[in-house]
Amino acid sequence: MNSIPNRQIICDALIAFGKIDRDILVLTSDSRGSASMTNFAKELPEQLIEVGIAEQNLVGIAAGLAASGKKPFVASPACFLTMRSIEQIKVDVAYSKTNVKLIGISGGVSYGALGMSHHSLQDLAVMRAIPGVAIVLPADRFETKLAVEALLVHKGPAYMRIGRNAVADVYQSEEYEFQIGKAVTLAEGKDLTIIATGEMVKVAVDSAVELKHMGINCRVLNMHTIKPLDEEAIIKAARETGKIITIEEHSIFGGLGSAVAEVVAQNHPAPVKILGILDEPAIAGKAQEVFAYYGLCVKNIKKIALELLK
Repeated sequence: MNSIPNRQIICDALIAFGKIDRDILVLTSDSRGSASMTNFAKELPEQLIEVGIAEQNLVGIAAGLAASGKKPFVASPACFLTMRSIEQIKVDVAYSKTNVKLIGISGGVSYGALGMSHHSLQDLAVMRAIPGVAIVLPADRFETKLAVEALLVHKGPAYMRIGRNAVADVYQSEEYEFQIGKAVTLAEGKDLTIIATGEMVKVAVDSAVELKHMGINCRVLNMHTIKPLDEEAIIKAARETGKIITIEEHSIFGGLGSAVAEVVAQNHPAPVKILGILDEPAIAGKAQEVFAYYGLCVKNIKKIALELLK
């Protein structure tokens, strides 16, 4: 079992690239510890800016630095970064087309026991509605590193959301093609398609393995980029497999499932089952407990798949 959190991978990558490119900056909101940026502060102290608990200023300062040619990465808890500073993200970052990379740490229900104030289950919906912002959710540590590298060359605003704790590996290495806006097919199948993002990708892969033992062949798409969405892969899945299940660590409204359903409805109508957090304040508890409560697990995906195939 992997024991390295994705936030540590981000820090290591930014240290490596930051030593080469001194325009790379990290900005935190009293969150260098929770963002695992302590080592960045030690290694590159002149390239880290701590603004304190002031997310609106955090984003505004980052936009100003980007406008002056710097390459700011803003690392802050996803729940506060996307909700408290949404006006600055809309105007200073998106409308102004500044080259700011927003890193939402401890997204979803990573802060499980702290409840709704710390859950980040609306961030994808909010960010999707802001024009011009790329949205990336890596599936594991290997993809996280590839995503950071991709964001370094990506011109324009972007939001990357990761969880807090280490997650199981989906990939065995970084030896595969990662491209912002291009889904990765992890398994081929003709009976139905499971589309997942972020940490739910591993659940999708495990579900497909168990369903295969039951004689059901599932296609699995790792939709690591929510925006721009790989519409071609979705339409192809709807046309070739006829049924789709989406799974995400987010509200059932406005996230991956909604994005997929919009594409399917307008291009090749097919049944789509959206698995996520229901329209209620999510329960408090460990992440795995919350996942099980809302059916974000292999057991429930198998059940849904069998219902769709009746």
